[in-house]
Amino acid sequence: MHSASPSLDSLRRTAPLILTPLLFALGFVAMWGAAVEVLKTPEYIVPAPWDLPRAVPSDIADHVWVTAQEVLLGFLVANALAFCIAVLFVQSRIIERGVYPLAIALKTTPIVAIAPLLVLWFGTGLLSKVVAAALISFFPMLVNTIRGLRAAEPEAHELFTALRASRRQRFLRLQMPTALPFVFAALKISASLAVVGAIVGEFVGAKAGLGFLILQSSYNFETAQLFVAIIGAAMLGILLFAVVSLAERALCRWERVAV
Repeated sequence: MHSASPSLDSLRRTAPLILTPLLFALGFVAMWGAAVEVLKTPEYIVPAPWDLPRAVPSDIADHVWVTAQEVLLGFLVANALAFCIAVLFVQSRIIERGVYPLAIALKTTPIVAIAPLLVLWFGTGLLSKVVAAALISFFPMLVNTIRGLRAAEPEAHELFTALRASRRQRFLRLQMPTALPFVFAALKISASLAVVGAIVGEFVGAKAGLGFLILQSSYNFETAQLFVAIIGAAMLGILLFAVVSLAERALCRWERVAV
């Protein structure tokens, strides 16, 4: 008998990962529609799922594109910067002790409180939203990377010392492989946080984007359109999370990755 081809094996592994959440989503939509019908809920409070397609604005693609740019740029900037600072912290305890408290203070300050300042400093355009997304996405990568870079076993460090490995070799061949699962865990958290940061930035001051559409819909009591904008923001976060998960599967083959 012939064994199953690699493509079939891959399909069998990935199919449940796609079909299971899809079936649960369909079940949720069915219960949502049934509840609206049974309770006779007015559309301005909770619209039925079948009311949403006709509420999609004609310029929805423009709003999604604006928010997607803000999310992606904020996500990339935050995680690249946080990774570099984490590496610096691991190499220098003095810098870590001096700067880490500032990072904690930044994390504990609500982004809603900072967003008006960002609009004041950077205007209502793209930059203020990118900074908002970056600020809220920064801390998970910083914390997880520091932990990951220090997670290698002492015996492994002793072996690299015995082999007279340079600091660069120790970093690339020991610390980085050990830290990769921690880094991807941080990226998954940041994927959703970046969307939150961009939306909050748009709440404070924007001329386009899903956050702008959410505010506009709420002011006009267009609840169905409000749901459309919220679902669009959620889908952005899910898409970015899925991309990170695929990259993790490709780069961390020795780990059992749970999506």
